Amino acid sequence: MLQTLEPVEREIQAQSGAWYMRRILPYRAQDSAVEGVVITFVDVTARRYTADALEAAKRQAELATVAKSRFLASASHDLRQPLQTLALLHGLLEKAAEGEKAQRLIARLDTTLGAMTGMLDTLLDVNQIDAGMVRAEIVGFPINVLFERLRGEFAYQAQAGGLGLRMVPCGLSVSSDPRLLEQMVRNLLSNALKYTRHGKVLLGCRRRSGVLSIEVWDTGVGIPAAELQSIFEEYHQLDNAARQRSRGLGLGLSIVQRLGKLLDHRVEVRSHPGKGSVFAIQVPCLSDGATPRTEHSRPAAEDRMAKGVRRNGVILVVEDDPEVRDLLELLLKDEGHHVATAFDGITALEWMTRGTVRPDLILADYNLPHDMTGLQVAAKLRETGHREIPVVILTADISTAALRDISAFNCVQLNKPVKVAELRQAIQSLLPSLPPVVHAPSPGEAARTSGPSVVFVVDDDRDVREGLRAVLEEEGLVVEDYAACKAFLAAYRPGSDACLLIDAYLPGMSGLELLQRLHDAGDRLPSIMITGDSDVAIAVQAMRAGASDFIEKPLSRGELLASIERALDLSRDSSLLAAQQESARKIVAALTPRQQQIMEKVLAGHPSKNIAADLGISQRTVENHRAAIMKKTGSASLPALARLAVAAIRITASE
Repeated sequence: MLQTLEPVEREIQAQSGAWYMRRILPYRAQDSAVEGVVITFVDVTARRYTADALEAAKRQAELATVAKSRFLASASHDLRQPLQTLALLHGLLEKAAEGEKAQRLIARLDTTLGAMTGMLDTLLDVNQIDAGMVRAEIVGFPINVLFERLRGEFAYQAQAGGLGLRMVPCGLSVSSDPRLLEQMVRNLLSNALKYTRHGKVLLGCRRRSGVLSIEVWDTGVGIPAAELQSIFEEYHQLDNAARQRSRGLGLGLSIVQRLGKLLDHRVEVRSHPGKGSVFAIQVPCLSDGATPRTEHSRPAAEDRMAKGVRRNGVILVVEDDPEVRDLLELLLKDEGHHVATAFDGITALEWMTRGTVRPDLILADYNLPHDMTGLQVAAKLRETGHREIPVVILTADISTAALRDISAFNCVQLNKPVKVAELRQAIQSLLPSLPPVVHAPSPGEAARTSGPSVVFVVDDDRDVREGLRAVLEEEGLVVEDYAACKAFLAAYRPGSDACLLIDAYLPGMSGLELLQRLHDAGDRLPSIMITGDSDVAIAVQAMRAGASDFIEKPLSRGELLASIERALDLSRDSSLLAAQQESARKIVAALTPRQQQIMEKVLAGHPSKNIAADLGISQRTVENHRAAIMKKTGSASLPALARLAVAAIRITASE
């Protein structure tokens, strides 16, 4: 202190256990010279004990909150699993049951499931907000759109309770998150209808200096003054000592308060016991002249389903619960999808690596065996498949850690128990636009023989052959499979409406040699070469030897079926082939001579560095030419460029 002349304070503890605030200050003489120090001790024992007690209570409360969250997450997970089974069974029964009585029973089951699911979802809402997963997207929108939507939702509930429900229209627009604000108002309306036995509920607005007060009035039981703050606490309910299920869990107002803080919308309440209550949400009005956001149009998936148009694809289900897994498989197959199921991530990855299945969509549970989550499995499947496969994560885990992980992953989250309609819509929105398998007959198909087409599969991997057979036979195709080229040649008889599906690498006679032999013999059997991920050069050689197309491992069902249909169509109708080749020739002809030269070397498998050395130009120049080639030809990948180039070469050679 004497060095700095700054007072020094420190709390110290005496041997007796008492606490003191020790202060050391400069002692100044009459001429302000510092001639010593003054040390004082102030007894702060009581304050210190109070602070320690408060800190201990805070730690205890935090531990209790963590324990509560863990318990709720665990209980929710264990309850959601059997509920998911019930929800899937309900969806299957709804389609299969006949008769008015059966439909009434199914409707009652749906109501019960809805009530149970609603309670669990409320717990999930709280956890999502606490986990920081809920993000506000502030936009301007007309408040009356929200009112009209809620009017339709609550009209029946009010009528069933013998209550009047009035919503006063409002022509103003507000600045808020429409989804979260709607949830706040929905919770207030639901709460008002629960606690109003006679009379009516009113929803309206008041404008006050740039703020719109959205108010819900009721003629219910009212709230005592001492309870006006505690009603926003979790699980706190008035006049529900018996914990009636119809009154919910006591989390509705807690969620309103949490969302209000998130959106910076003040929530107020006034009440007169025995006469009713008023809840108000203060929301900023949209400034004059600003344009409110228009309502989103109906999602494309919902629109397609309304028109009876549905997409089908290969769906890989990864679920360790056998009942849920079996019911999902049954349900999805009934919807027209091809389904592969796996107990765990290891099995799913094995199938993907071996090319047994190439899914168009992954449907995975979050909690899986062997310390792997559904997110980790999906990430590895995407990495193995070299593409961003759409993912739906089913979760019964409402822990904050799980919710944060899911929110950070590019996927759709569905909470168990998910209803069949919700699952169906999510799948339809995510499935890629697969080429249709069934095509309209073209003029060149008039001479097509009756009966199904034959697909010859030549692959030395038994699992691959069996997987391909399963997919193709489900499409009504006849499949003959062979482990080697010689076995195929011994059995093959030209003349049938058929297609050859052949692996590039085979023991003995290779796939490329087989294609060359068929070509030399004048046999124009439509053929598709199956190659590895980096075998574009081999694929080009195969197409020059007569292959109609090539596809890369691992195979996608949609890509496989589309390639087979394309190959069969081109063989049946020579005009289609001529048109395709002519179009390819014009596109390639538009490239500069240098670009055509570089394209040929790229498709021959030469890297950019070697191309630059051969042509005496810089590597950057080669890369620029490659980018220009892809853009001019409209090719999204090297395989697409190879198909185009080979088609152009064929017509040039024929000329």
